[in-house]
Amino acid sequence: MTRQIFQLKVTLADVLPEVWRRVEVPGAYTLDRVHRVIQLAMGWQNYHLHSFEIAGAQYGDPDPDGELAVSDELEVRLDAVARKGSRLLYVYDFGDWWEHELLVEDVFAAEPDERYPRCVAGERACPPEDVGGVFGYAELLVALHEADHPQHAELRSWVGPGFTPDAFDPARATTLLRRLT
Repeated sequence: MTRQIFQLKVTLADVLPEVWRRVEVPGAYTLDRVHRVIQLAMGWQNYHLHSFEIAGAQYGDPDPDGELAVSDELEVRLDAVARKGSRLLYVYDFGDWWEHELLVEDVFAAEPDERYPRCVAGERACPPEDVGGVFGYAELLVALHEADHPQHAELRSWVGPGFTPDAFDPARATTLLRRLT
């Protein structure tokens, strides 16, 4: 049987300029593995809670108290809830509320000698953890861009000298994704 590969475009909502990744993921991956792919490809650190919304249903870590209607992501395969053209919502960090749209751009047979998952394209660095959501990130970008901004030095120190908002390397993301195989 041929393995099916899902090509997903993962776009961070409400952030301009746009931050996105194109990843190729086995359809047999459960949603918890898709979550890990997104974390590594985007550059998040997996410090916070997350959830998926697919066709009105919520998936994630089950609520131990049973108060929230969340299906266990460990029990749901990507190919059971998505097909070419499907749009899924992924939220990371319920405080900062980073919404990601996942568009299934294509579904194809795995190349025999290729390793999956892999990141084949993308643009821009992911916002730093705990920056304060979309508005905090917008403020950070302004402060980093304007050397005379009152918070320039403080925020540059906070994000570190290695943070470059325009930078993204799909090959590095793919190297990180190799940890999942």
